[in-house]
Amino acid sequence: MTTDAGAHPRIRSYVLRAGRVGSGQARALAEIGPQFMLAYQPAVLDLDAVFGRAAPRILEIGFGMAEGLAEIAAAHPENDYLGVEVHTPGVGALLKQIGERGLTNVRIIQHDAVDVLTRMLAPASLAGIHIFFPDPWHKKRHHKRRLIQPPLVHLLAGRLRPAGYVHLATDWQEYAEQMLAVLSAEQQLKNTAGDYAPRPDTRPLTKFEQRGIRLGHGVWDLVFRRI
Repeated sequence: MTTDAGAHPRIRSYVLRAGRVGSGQARALAEIGPQFMLAYQPAVLDLDAVFGRAAPRILEIGFGMAEGLAEIAAAHPENDYLGVEVHTPGVGALLKQIGERGLTNVRIIQHDAVDVLTRMLAPASLAGIHIFFPDPWHKKRHHKRRLIQPPLVHLLAGRLRPAGYVHLATDWQEYAEQMLAVLSAEQQLKNTAGDYAPRPDTRPLTKFEQRGIRLGHGVWDLVFRRI
């Protein structure tokens, strides 16, 4: 999962799409962004300085349109949340939520998550990692683009402190099976359930997920802890 110059190019797990940025999102990007967004840099963050306190730190990769992350951060002011997302509309949506809810415990990096994990986060610096509904890349020829692969999971485990957790969720069964196999093979992690975990109360149901449940779609949660 290296990004060093001259290395073999890494297959991206996402495709950048233009997406429409609404007026409220654009205003939030301009007015709130400078306070809550962190520029990517190839240097380890001082998270205590970034958040202005010492607290458990939770990373969310790919927060989409921010509905879940904003609700989690509002419900748990004792934790700090670092959201990483590449798409501008989602970043604007989270900033808008930060402003409307008066959140102070969220920061955002708009950059590739692997680079952030590799360059900006120190080993054992995180209490938890959330990856909810990553792109399933459902066509077989695209499976190589899936985010949850052994090198990435090894990197995630190394950024967790002892007893820290990684929580994944997907509504694509075949991807859930791959996630379970990959996480189970990582020696630094231990499953908290026999296989799939009940949805923790800390993961709110999004409108997208509620619609899927009404249509009979399944959802699979996985919660592993750092040994």
